[in-house]
Amino acid sequence: MRISVILAHPEKGSFNHAIAAVAVQVLCADGHTVTFHDLYAEQFDPILPAQEIPSGSALTPQLKMHCDEIGDADGIVIVHPNWWGQPPAILKGWVDRVFRPDVAYSFLEGDNGEGVPIGLLKAHTAVVFNTSNTPPERENSVFCDPLELIWRKCIFELCGIKSFHRHTFCVVVTSTEKQRKEWLKQVDETISRCFQIEAKAIDSGGGMGVC
Repeated sequence: MRISVILAHPEKGSFNHAIAAVAVQVLCADGHTVTFHDLYAEQFDPILPAQEIPSGSALTPQLKMHCDEIGDADGIVIVHPNWWGQPPAILKGWVDRVFRPDVAYSFLEGDNGEGVPIGLLKAHTAVVFNTSNTPPERENSVFCDPLELIWRKCIFELCGIKSFHRHTFCVVVTSTEKQRKEWLKQVDETISRCFQIEAKAIDSGGGMGVC
């Protein structure tokens, strides 16, 4: 399977980086072909220019690469912190630019954009790992966990992905080394479980490839 892993955290030594590293390691060990992007390290431009909005617009080589990878992916893994109940701006901009018409979704012929989009992504499974410094009880009772709605309903289901798994690790700021090691074991187990199941169900059209 071809799996796309996207990381959005500015600090190199962050726990998000550790999560992404484990995800990539496990996927490679399981024989999947992995494309990995650290958006901050690559200085991905999150700004969507007006001329890029219409379907069929000319894309920069970097953006076309991202679109092609997401369009071809059998699975997607996203790693980011919870900032104000939202993804970091660089990741939101990545979604704005990459999950574009005719890549992630389209409308029926004759639909001017007022209808319900048709999801185009071929990926069967998406996994999102978040970090947070808000206890889960407060996140759910006060904020209603907006990231769950954003990723599950507003993005992945709209774009055709039905199998969605998300896990938040908290509270990171007061976590111990032992806790973080246990959390990374959960990342390992989640990635293996989600994509081994999908690998059995999907004919990927060739060998598993290498990272």
